[in-house]
Amino acid sequence: MFHIFFLSKQIIMKIEDDKVVGIHYALTDNDGKTIDSSKGKDPLYYLHGYGQLVPGLEDVLEDKSLKEKFKVKVSPEDGYGKFNEELVYDINRDKFPNPESIEVGMTFTSKTKNGNINLNVIGVEDDKIKLDGNHPLAGKELNFDVEVVEIRDATKEEIDHEHVHSPGGHHH
Repeated sequence: MFHIFFLSKQIIMKIEDDKVVGIHYALTDNDGKTIDSSKGKDPLYYLHGYGQLVPGLEDVLEDKSLKEKFKVKVSPEDGYGKFNEELVYDINRDKFPNPESIEVGMTFTSKTKNGNINLNVIGVEDDKIKLDGNHPLAGKELNFDVEVVEIRDATKEEIDHEHVHSPGGHHH
């Protein structure tokens, strides 16, 4: 009597270019304060290899597999960049529409030769408004706590459009 055994070889999908990846994450500063999190929300989905995450996080996700959990500290250079003092401006208050309504925390978009830039109001004085064109997380170390919850092949359309259409891979 013969017994035939079939050993199934399970293929473990790894994160690589042209994969749609779903992650749950928590982003904290160096004091442990939560900056952003997917807790209680849908996972964050992105198309790997297209620069849709900060480089330091996308690089670490390379070759990870489903259910993998990890923590990573991302330097400013691999996150939102170093803080650039040249992107901090004082503008005369009278250059703004409704100058009396401007408050710290407001954001304006300005067109530049390199595209649009967001300018955050960081100071309000009698005749001047201080604007900062840096990303709010520029110059900061980013601490990510990540769990990979989905990996799948991207559709041709997602690759052509360079973004995820939906978690299940359907149209917009």
